[in-house]
Amino acid sequence: MKIKIFIPLLSFLLLIGCVGAATSGVFGTGVSIAYDPRTLGTQIDDSIMDKTIDAKLVAMEKNYFLTVKTKVIDGRVFITGKVDNPEEKLKITKLVWETKGTRSVKNDLKIKEDFNFKQSAKDVLITSQLKTAMLINKKISAVNYNVDTYKKKIYVYGIAQDENEKLEIIKEANEIADVEDVIASILLVEDLRVIKN
Repeated sequence: MKIKIFIPLLSFLLLIGCVGAATSGVFGTGVSIAYDPRTLGTQIDDSIMDKTIDAKLVAMEKNYFLTVKTKVIDGRVFITGKVDNPEEKLKITKLVWETKGTRSVKNDLKIKEDFNFKQSAKDVLITSQLKTAMLINKKISAVNYNVDTYKKKIYVYGIAQDENEKLEIIKEANEIADVEDVIASILLVEDLRVIKN
């Protein structure tokens, strides 16, 4: 009974924080409204869905607040982070699929291993290098993307204006030293449910 009250309350509190961020120009999803090709309605739907998933994850396991990240773009859910075992990964995938509005789920959760400071530092450096390259490259609207690196594999999530921008990001990622793989979950504006006018 307490969980049924807790989830809506947590969702409401998270939404309040989201609306506050929107007034300052960034809509809580890390994508600037001015550059986001989704309609405002789609952005709001995605943000509500993202906060709902986060609330459900925290209700399932408090540690997921720190160890699991979600990103929703046009009803498509991207999950990254670390869990203790494969069963948890399956439970999280099931929970996300059961969330209203989910169109697809890309689960890149990793099973936890012993912490490796050298590897973590390298991953942070790779992420920083790609973010910098994206900011400098005039062919890329960097604010429309999120970047994570895990064990020298770069994960890029976002919305590209066209195929050329998508290819440019992948090219920049592949040029970074020590990168072993680039996993690009990049949607094109034309693929979105509702295209911005």
